[in-house]
Amino acid sequence: MLWTKRECSPTIDLTPVSRQASKTFAGRIPARAPMGESVESAQFDIRSITGLTEAQAAERLAAEGFNEIASAKPRNVLAIAWAVVKEPMLLLLVAAGVINLLIAFSTKEPERLREAALLFVFVVVVIGITFYQERKTERALEALRDLSSPRALVIRDGVQRRVAGRDVAREDVILLVEGDRVPADAILLECINLSVDESLLTGESVPVRKAKCSTETAMGAPGGDATPFMFSGTLVVKGQGVARVAAVGTHTELGKIGEALSTIEPDKTLLQRDVGALVSRLAVLGLTLAAVIIVVYGLTRGDWLGGSLAGISLAMAMLPEEFPVVLTVFLALGAWRVSQHNVLTRRMPAIETLGAATVLCSDKTGTLTQNRMTVRALHTAEGDFEIDGVDELPEAFHKIVEFTVLASPVDPFDPMDAAFKMLGTRFLAQTEHLHADWTLVKEYPLSEHLLALSHVWRSPGGSDYVIAAKGAPEAIADLCHFDDAACEAMALEVSRMADRGLRVLGVAHATFNVADGLPEIQHDFSFEWMGLVGLEDPIRPTVPDAVAECYSAGVRVVMITGDYPGTAISIAKQIGLKPADQVITGPELDAMSDEQLAERIGEVCIFARAVPEQKLRIIRALKARGEIVAMTGDGVNDAPALKAADIGIAMGERGTDVAREAAALVLTDDDFASIVGAVRVGRRIYDNLKKAMAYILAVHVPIAGMALIPVLIQHIAGRESVLVLMPVHIAFLELIIDPACSVVFEAEAEERGIMARPPRGAEEPMFGRRMLTVSVLQGVAVLAAVFGVYYWAMSNAMPAPDVRGLTFLTLVTANLSLIFVNRSWSHTVLGGLRLKNKALWWVTTGTLGVLALLLALPFARDMFQFAVVDVSDVAISMGAGVLSVLWFEAYKVVMARRHARVA
Repeated sequence: MLWTKRECSPTIDLTPVSRQASKTFAGRIPARAPMGESVESAQFDIRSITGLTEAQAAERLAAEGFNEIASAKPRNVLAIAWAVVKEPMLLLLVAAGVINLLIAFSTKEPERLREAALLFVFVVVVIGITFYQERKTERALEALRDLSSPRALVIRDGVQRRVAGRDVAREDVILLVEGDRVPADAILLECINLSVDESLLTGESVPVRKAKCSTETAMGAPGGDATPFMFSGTLVVKGQGVARVAAVGTHTELGKIGEALSTIEPDKTLLQRDVGALVSRLAVLGLTLAAVIIVVYGLTRGDWLGGSLAGISLAMAMLPEEFPVVLTVFLALGAWRVSQHNVLTRRMPAIETLGAATVLCSDKTGTLTQNRMTVRALHTAEGDFEIDGVDELPEAFHKIVEFTVLASPVDPFDPMDAAFKMLGTRFLAQTEHLHADWTLVKEYPLSEHLLALSHVWRSPGGSDYVIAAKGAPEAIADLCHFDDAACEAMALEVSRMADRGLRVLGVAHATFNVADGLPEIQHDFSFEWMGLVGLEDPIRPTVPDAVAECYSAGVRVVMITGDYPGTAISIAKQIGLKPADQVITGPELDAMSDEQLAERIGEVCIFARAVPEQKLRIIRALKARGEIVAMTGDGVNDAPALKAADIGIAMGERGTDVAREAAALVLTDDDFASIVGAVRVGRRIYDNLKKAMAYILAVHVPIAGMALIPVLIQHIAGRESVLVLMPVHIAFLELIIDPACSVVFEAEAEERGIMARPPRGAEEPMFGRRMLTVSVLQGVAVLAAVFGVYYWAMSNAMPAPDVRGLTFLTLVTANLSLIFVNRSWSHTVLGGLRLKNKALWWVTTGTLGVLALLLALPFARDMFQFAVVDVSDVAISMGAGVLSVLWFEAYKVVMARRHARVA
């Protein structure tokens, strides 16, 4: 295997401690070793720090506030109401109400006064609906913020504990390691090889070196080497340290910037900009036509107030203000839905992109596998030994197990180190091979140039240091100064074990005279080779089905691992990766040109012995082929590739803050199946968003048409045309449209076979030719049916209230029918009735109930200027509304048969 920093997670003690004293900083968290060949143990006993008590921390948080930077506060009821009132649709409603008041006062018509009152009631109702949508969106976002809140490791009451970043108080003692984001401004008490990226504050891309503070001092400014000052929001890129918090929240350097940034609105996504542009164009068209209607009506009928009402009606009918509302609701609730699959959304555009992913690049360890290591095999000069199912370890293998334990942390966090400790506890208890009374003197950590680490131990009264080393077999062979023949023999054994899917480590030991003083580098010891250890990391049981689902959805799966090719191939076969017999290794990748890689990457899905830096090149090669790439990562060095990927996915359990900051999504359970689940949800969100947009386009055609036709055509069926849609009628229709497009369609179940079709094209527009054509045809068909009922009523010399009531009933029925047929573009309405959607039935029953009251109650009829209608006329109107959409049902059947023939 390739021994990377993440895979071993070596720890560095801040003090020489005995084997009994295991509750130390380094032993409690997965410290990532700093680069370089060696690190001296610092004379600093972290166990002597008690930190604040929980009571003190609570008092400081209550007095000084939480550790949060300024942000836009959630809007209260009045703020939301004011924002809604400023919307064009509400302004038009208010204007219509005012004009009705003027008409009522000038003509003394009581129905005008009632209509004005009703319009103002609609204003309140629309504000209520919008408030509900806003609160639902905000609650979803608040839940996401709570789930994704950064964590900090602090010492309180003498105990190390993880707390939310916002709960860090002034004077808290915080513990920091490579990859962490500093939670607050602090002053270093102790550090080891600590470097911090302060570019967030200084703009300097080069990390700065830190040094502990020898005396009491006040916080200084960011920038400069060898300072003890740590700043909130900066990133630890190397080493580890202990610091005391000096400032939190708005008092930090980042907080001061945050106060200025809190009023800045984030950039809109491409889809939001497209929708905004469409709404603007339609709004301009609607207002222009409204002005024309006012002039035509006023000149031809001499009623300028009535013409103003007709113009406002048309403007309301043509203004598709639902588009931005729908987009906001879908993306916010979509992020919440994705979070139910253990995926947090850090950037909303990722929701739009998920359904278009064509390649998923995944780490192996912890994502495809369980990251629960178990030692399965030992190889020494005495032979091989299989651990599985045995109760006793032969004496010949005691020593190699002893030294794997000595080369591991005292209180291991990493699964591999935990496996070694478990092995020692299982077989070496009650023997002389476990050394609880030995003292760890020094650690030689992993470096970029030598993938091995060494622990230097001293026994009580011992005259020699005992050194235990473990790491990549070739690195241990290098420490043991193997010749070519020995390296070749070792490589054969490594390949044999790796072909079984085992991760392989080499182990060595050495002694050194205390009087000589420890050397600077590991190579100065005279190591003796001990053998190989093979560990098994079982695959996650959900992964094979998830990989098969990816293939059925037209999504390639690429595995990138630091393990040996044999191990990678074994895992690939277990999870069903295809092809599982072709591998590109890290060295082979380095030897390839970009053109060669672009050609091979279309055939190969396994990259073995790859280092994090090579992921970026893999991502670029895939994107050069036109792929939409999602990639997982957890380490500091993964950040560039995560940012370069179309969808960067950071590990939530074992990932670093650096990786999470660079990623668009965070995987809270580190499970590959969760990514596939998120892709499924992303496709569902995009499908439902398109349905909602199609419905909005379709429903505005008949509304605008019936607001326009009676004005432009002064005489219909031999009599003066009756105005059907007044502002009050359109406001009622909006009460159906808003919840339908934002709540009903958002809650719609996924389409049949959603993961059995190829991904949509990255450049595929939301408003494609087919969608626009079908939507307009739906609207025209409904308009034809509504106008047909209108013309029939006019031809039969019905009074204006009768004409208006029957036409409006047809329009409402057709509107509800549009909702039902647009629930799915693949199965029929009857098939869709089997799918649960509570919001659909609330909207349907509520609309029909209110409509029945409008037609039945005299007071309501007067406000809407309706008349009592016969049951037979109601049947004609409702029948016409339903029939107007049935052609789309036939269209679905024809398209389904065509797709079946193609398949």
